[in-house]
Amino acid sequence: MNYDIKYYDGLLRKYSSTAEQINKIRWNFVESSDAKTVLDFGSGVGWFRAFRPDCVQVDTYDIMDVFQTGITLNKYDLITMWDSFEHTYSCDAFIRMGRWIALTLPIFPGGDIKKWKHYKPDEHVRLFENNEEVIEYFRNLDRELVKIGTPECPPRQDITSFLFKERQ
Repeated sequence: MNYDIKYYDGLLRKYSSTAEQINKIRWNFVESSDAKTVLDFGSGVGWFRAFRPDCVQVDTYDIMDVFQTGITLNKYDLITMWDSFEHTYSCDAFIRMGRWIALTLPIFPGGDIKKWKHYKPDEHVRLFENNEEVIEYFRNLDRELVKIGTPECPPRQDITSFLFKERQ
């Protein structure tokens, strides 16, 4: 069956109040970017797109076999990587496609990694032990930190959000 994207987004909005809550938090977090074009890299089923403001185009890209738009532009106002950055070996090319970059990821607090609630062997291929490591990674890609925080906690725990922009 071929779904119309508006119909699909409507189904997503209808059936998850938790996703709605988290994505409202995310849209509020990136509000200062004033983005009109967004690439949601690692979009999953497309929650961020489903709860977007009416005036924003959100393209979705994921390795999952789900309905997605794909990458339709060469440059975006904003690239988001909600819970996906730690799963990729390299996404520097995608990062360079965005004027602004937003991401969420767990920061490893130290100790026995196998006891960490976010430990996923062979799934998390990047590990950051503090916020400065994340900031330095993006600084090396000519991005500067605009905002950092934990606005998704609650409902989620131990997840840090970052917003970067291109250095002028």
